[in-house]
This record gives sequence, C-alpha cells and structure tokens, in this order.
Amino acid sequence: MKVPGSVEEAVRLQTALAPSVVREPPPDFAPATAAGLDVAYAKDSPVVAAAVVTVSVATGEVLESATAVGRAEFPYVPGLFAFRELPTLLEAFARLTVTPDLLLADGHGLAHPRRFGLACHLGLETGLPTIGVAKTPMASYDQPGQERGARTSLMDGKEEVGAALRTQSNIKPIFVSIGHRIDLNTACTKVLALSNKYRLPETTRQADHLSRITLAEHND
Repeated sequence: MKVPGSVEEAVRLQTALAPSVVREPPPDFAPATAAGLDVAYAKDSPVVAAAVVTVSVATGEVLESATAVGRAEFPYVPGLFAFRELPTLLEAFARLTVTPDLLLADGHGLAHPRRFGLACHLGLETGLPTIGVAKTPMASYDQPGQERGARTSLMDGKEEVGAALRTQSNIKPIFVSIGHRIDLNTACTKVLALSNKYRLPETTRQADHLSRITLAEHND
C-alpha cells in the first residue's frame, strides 16, 4: 500500500474507494476462522507494532498469529488513522500461513465520515469479508438494552452506518460496522459469537495483547 503524500490526497483516496465496498456477504457465508488485527503505538517515536491473530469461530481457540514492526509515516489526523496503521498491518497479515475466513479490524468501517474507515481499507486490500469493531463511536446512537445481544442503530444524520452492540449484559456496548463483503446483521452475529466472555471479541483481545507484547519486545 502506497501512503498518500498529503491529507488532501488521503481524503480523495477514501472518497474514491468508498463506492467499492460490498455490503453483503458471499453466498452461504459460514466462516470457520476469524482474525483480529490491531496495532500498538510507541509513545515517543513513530514505531508501530502490528499483530494478526486467527481464532476458531466455534471455540475461540488461537490457531495462528503473525506480527510486524514498522513506522507510522502518515500524520495523526482523525478519520485517517488507516494510513498510519495499514502498511504494518498488511505486512503482518502477509506472514500468516493460512488465510482466515473473516477479518475483524480494531476500528470503524462504514461508520466513518467518508464511509471508508480502517475496516473498509483492510477489506479492499485483502479481498476478505471484514468487520469494523470499535470501542468508541463516530456517530450518534441510543443506548441498547442491558441484555447481551441488544443493539441500536449507529446513525450519521439519517443514515444507519453501524450498530451499538451489547456483547455482555450490563457492560458498555461496542460499535460494529461493515468493512467489506458483509452486511450489518451478519457482522453483529459474528461479533457476538466471538464475544462469549468479554466485552471485546476474542480476536480483538488477542491481537491487542500480542501487539503490545511485540512493541515491548522491540523496545527492549
């Protein structure tokens, strides 16, 4: 992936690519494996550590993982985080020996001002069904019910761009959106299936943990 040379170029690229996002899953989509992707940032340098962890959708068991360490070459600009993270994430992804059936990005997909967040970038770059799973919203929503599985629409104006999903009863919701080759109902169902014990899906938890370990080992 070529990093844009300016903020303006990055915005133009997102706008141009957004119509390429496919908002439905492949026929008979039944993923057996899912991979989470996340990065950890160094505090005082542009170094980033990326991790990709593949788990069994049925059991949550870790099947494979890969890491990479790189540099964030693009400035810190809200809405353009993908250009800081994606090159190193794709390097780590390329080191997997088995391609997962589904990707879960630690970030937004369509729930983005230009309908093209990190999850959309990842989906188009890999060609795989991809879901955006974020801890904080980029749009407005009503609180879902307190029971596990409750959800409400994530709205940008009058457009539904994702869902606020309660993965554990009486715990804060997470924010799910389409990345690529998925629909919102399927995305929420898969995220819930991967969140048996904790607020975040096991893919995200494992990738977050591994990226932090990788960064610490690099700094040492």
